Amino acid sequence: MMVRSVLLLLGVGLWAPVSNAFQFMKGWKMPTHDPYAEEVKDKFGDKKLVVLTGTSSGLGRKTAMALLRTGEYHVIGAVRDVDKMEAVAEVDGFDMNNFTPMYCELNSFDSVRQFCKKVDEFRLSKPIDRLICNAGVYQPTLPYAKWSVDNHEQTMQINYLSHFLMISILMKSMLDSPDPRVIMVGSVTGNDNTVGGGGVYPIADLHELDGFKAGFKNPVAMADGYGFIGAKAYKDSKLCLMMMANLLHTKYHKLTGISFSSMYPGCIAESPLFREKREWFRTYFPIFMKFITGGFVGEHEAGQRLFQVAHDPRCKKSGVYWSWNGGPREGRGTEALEKGGQISGGGGAGGGWDSIFENDQSRKVLDVETAMDLFHTSSMITQADWPSLKQVVSPCPTLKVIGAVTQGMVKREELKRMREMGRPGINEDMPLKVTKFKKAVIVTDRVASFTLKNTVGRVARFLGRRLLGRVPETALNGSFHTENAEAENKKSIEAAPTTEESLTTLNTNQELLDAELIAAKVKEDLKTVQIVDREDEALFSQIYEKESAGAMPSPSGNSTSVDSPLVHGSY
Repeated sequence: MMVRSVLLLLGVGLWAPVSNAFQFMKGWKMPTHDPYAEEVKDKFGDKKLVVLTGTSSGLGRKTAMALLRTGEYHVIGAVRDVDKMEAVAEVDGFDMNNFTPMYCELNSFDSVRQFCKKVDEFRLSKPIDRLICNAGVYQPTLPYAKWSVDNHEQTMQINYLSHFLMISILMKSMLDSPDPRVIMVGSVTGNDNTVGGGGVYPIADLHELDGFKAGFKNPVAMADGYGFIGAKAYKDSKLCLMMMANLLHTKYHKLTGISFSSMYPGCIAESPLFREKREWFRTYFPIFMKFITGGFVGEHEAGQRLFQVAHDPRCKKSGVYWSWNGGPREGRGTEALEKGGQISGGGGAGGGWDSIFENDQSRKVLDVETAMDLFHTSSMITQADWPSLKQVVSPCPTLKVIGAVTQGMVKREELKRMREMGRPGINEDMPLKVTKFKKAVIVTDRVASFTLKNTVGRVARFLGRRLLGRVPETALNGSFHTENAEAENKKSIEAAPTTEESLTTLNTNQELLDAELIAAKVKEDLKTVQIVDREDEALFSQIYEKESAGAMPSPSGNSTSVDSPLVHGSY
């Protein structure tokens, strides 16, 4: 006991300086080589890379302007009219050294894929820092649905499905960014816990997603599978974006570090978004929003708000629906004074940079089960292939280095466990399929293990016995069933027949079964089959008549002679 205590104290004393010595490893990184490093530095400098859809007009145009004016971003503008975009950029004074327009038709999934491919070619090894899903259409006056290149209803594909596909492709290009953010422009109309979303028909509601589950192709024009209403198609698309921001946060944020959020910039009543509304609406709706509801927000202010979500360090928080408290307005002074000069609730203009807040979301937006169905059906419709994600590891630098060294050993040990111990109780007669590469790994591991076992392993086992002692009996006993599960598993594996033995037994049993079936069939046929031969029957009748006429009665009273052919069975 005394020896063990001394050795234990000695081991602890030796380990203390060793553990401190590991601190010199905290600056270590796995060696990498980036062939594009110099070109990336010349092309982007230290600027962040932003992908922004719908930059040629409205909210996207003002957001791009705000991003470029900081001098901290290089913006890739996804537009369907590059010539128009170049004209807008010239008028607005965009810094073309930091702005790159690229063609992207959101009415076509192939175009989205081509756009993402061009982005990857353009960025080289530079990670994407921001993906802002802004582009959208609003077609409330349509009496019937219009169809995309892929034969889907246009509003849903442009506003939601194409952005969904774009995120799935570009997400892997964001993994190395120190502050990656995916931002989706939502709407109060998709949030039915507000007057704008729940008080004006039609209401955003995906129901059971029967339209998506049916493939969402012509003539299916709505996500819920019912009749087409243009205004509802827009509201449903915004509901989908907000739900997807929440789901992607839950599904991927902790695994990737990417922040997923949605935002509502306010009602931009003079936006080109309403270009397909009737002229009287475009004239009087801004007046109504400015002087009646007080919910009017100009394009410039809305662009500043979307810019804030992309730029403000506070907005790196994931899983949030961002809104802004409006400033005081004429006719609402009392309420404004009671609330420190601001009108509470998202949508109003004014309030400034610090009026941003995390807004509440409706029950529909927070419905996790419907969101999961939305994710799977959207993946089916768009054929989105979401990336396999890197393993979550500790941020500790020492553990990163040790983890990189031991990763191969862990894989070999797992392969060894699966091969040698099998799967007791599960497919016991099914051998483990091993590739040539894994076989080579096993052979190499056996050689290395044998060498280590008989050298360093002996010393380790000796020290282990002295320092750690024996395993307590209470740890080995107490199972309500098999007490030695490991031995029982090994026994079951050894007793399990090989594949060849199983096949031989199966063939033998099959042959015996076939013989029994044949014998039973013959026996049944003998009972049921009647053999009729007219000549034989006539011959037997003649013999019987002759014998009966000339035969004498026997002592036993039988009139048939002992020598009769009928007795001997011959003719």
